[in-house]
Amino acid sequence: MQSSSSNSLSGAPRPNRRAVALGGLAAAGAAALAGPAAAQARVERASPGVALTPLPFVVGGRVISDAAGLTYQWPGVYFEAAFTGGSVFFRVGDGAQILHLLIDDRRVGELVRPAAGLYRIAGLDRAAHHVRIDVVSEHQAGPARFGGFALDADGVAGTSPRRARRIEFIGDSHTVGYGAALDRRACTAEEVWASTDNSLAFGPLTARRYAADYQINAISGRGVVRNYGGAPLPTLPQAYPYALFDGATRHDASDGSPQVVVIDLGTNDFSTPLAGGEPWASREALRADFEATYVRFVQMLRARHGGAFLILLTPPSAEDEIAVSVGRVAERLKAAGEQRLAVLSTGPLAFTACDWHPSRGDHQQIAGVLSAFLDAHPEVWSGTGA
Repeated sequence: MQSSSSNSLSGAPRPNRRAVALGGLAAAGAAALAGPAAAQARVERASPGVALTPLPFVVGGRVISDAAGLTYQWPGVYFEAAFTGGSVFFRVGDGAQILHLLIDDRRVGELVRPAAGLYRIAGLDRAAHHVRIDVVSEHQAGPARFGGFALDADGVAGTSPRRARRIEFIGDSHTVGYGAALDRRACTAEEVWASTDNSLAFGPLTARRYAADYQINAISGRGVVRNYGGAPLPTLPQAYPYALFDGATRHDASDGSPQVVVIDLGTNDFSTPLAGGEPWASREALRADFEATYVRFVQMLRARHGGAFLILLTPPSAEDEIAVSVGRVAERLKAAGEQRLAVLSTGPLAFTACDWHPSRGDHQQIAGVLSAFLDAHPEVWSGTGA
């Protein structure tokens, strides 16, 4: 899921990490500094007249590429590069997004709805550094873009380390990190957008524990067969094959597979009552459709990801409806020959974030559930056991 460095983008980027380099950066925009600084780091608008050299970088998450940069709509995308020097430049493209800026694993700034253009992280010690940009927002309304990193004459490109471990997380708003940065249930739409932070969600928390690359394939409000309130939008399995939410731009998954796939679905299928006009005559019919479709989705993932270990999470629900149905899904899969699969309960959750979503503590708890299993079964990283 990681390729070698290149001097231009060509074809579809890799699901988790791909080395690329981009040119054609332009100037504009402003930055908001937040968090502890590395050295005397500052984030600022860059001058348009600076001569720059593209800096190769790696990409995590689903993106599509063209000559001008990267386009993405699924959450949890990130960009990383290594360099020696006192500053690094990067280009932000169009699209409403929230970017966390890190130098040597320390937050040095945040951009909220940044204007498209060229930015610089300056004031660094002239030494070897690692730069990372995390896209932490959700983008259902439309994709966002990133134009790459670059160095001035003072900088020298380095080599980003290759991570051996890879995890894919598939889910809904719980996996997105919906409203996770606010510890209150009543939130406006703007507050939801501003407080949605995938870096606080259980997926990235788990991946960081194991120094793993990750991919977040999740959309708030989507289910296996039924979306929240019966919304007539593609379900998660229907959206999954595509790189964007247009139902047309297919994702290229030919480059490799994760060792672990975590699925957390079912909340939107069952959390609201059936209404007239929906295709299920009863709750029993909904459960039957959910279970059959979930089985087919997991079988598709098995065909796609070969020997990956599959973990089905069961979040809390009324009368344990999700846990019961997911348990039946696992039974059917195992009866059909599936062996590398486990069902894990998240345990009780506080749901004190926006709109009754998992809080920071809830996400830490879910990450702990996953970590306890992975610690007990380290062999899953090598494609054996468990």
